[in-house]
Amino acid sequence: MIHEAINWLVSTIGSMGYTGIFLLMAMESSVIPIPSEVVMPPAGYLVQQGKMDMLWVILSGTFGSLVGAYANYFAARYLGRPLLLKYGKYVWITEEHFNKVEKYFNDHGEISTFIGRLLPVIRHLISLPAGLAGMNHFKFTAYTLLGAALWVSVLSWIGYFIGENQDLIMKYSHQAVVDVIAFSVLLVGIYIWLHKRKMARASNGGS
Repeated sequence: MIHEAINWLVSTIGSMGYTGIFLLMAMESSVIPIPSEVVMPPAGYLVQQGKMDMLWVILSGTFGSLVGAYANYFAARYLGRPLLLKYGKYVWITEEHFNKVEKYFNDHGEISTFIGRLLPVIRHLISLPAGLAGMNHFKFTAYTLLGAALWVSVLSWIGYFIGENQDLIMKYSHQAVVDVIAFSVLLVGIYIWLHKRKMARASNGGS
């Protein structure tokens, strides 16, 4: 099943080129669960074959991810947000709950968006609370691009170095997920430590 999916994606990307990568990654980042792990490695393999250029592969995947994230972000911000503010009380979402989410993303939206782009499942969903909370659009864009570019690059180079061995592609893609989760935990730990130091200095009057 996975082998057939990869073969189909290689064929699709090969025939549609960078547009295919862009569209598939836009779908992957919105509500359509197409795993990036079976989109970008085949594109990297096509780079190894001399049929594509790595820079354009990464750019296509990254900006496709951004467009998919935008779809969720703007839907949540301009459709979901007004509905929750108006009707949230009927499903036990009070204004106090909403304010807490909004404050969280005002304070920690950058790290949440960046790490969210790296993690499976969460990368499809992180744009929704960001939009609901009204996270600054430019910050959302910058950290979405940063996280997406990192993840897209990792998967593309996996495909480039491993080639057409589909079992190894899946093995190393899964290993990349594990490594990224470990990296994210470390990054969150550092962020929390720095944040606590900042808060402690503020409570001591900046001394």
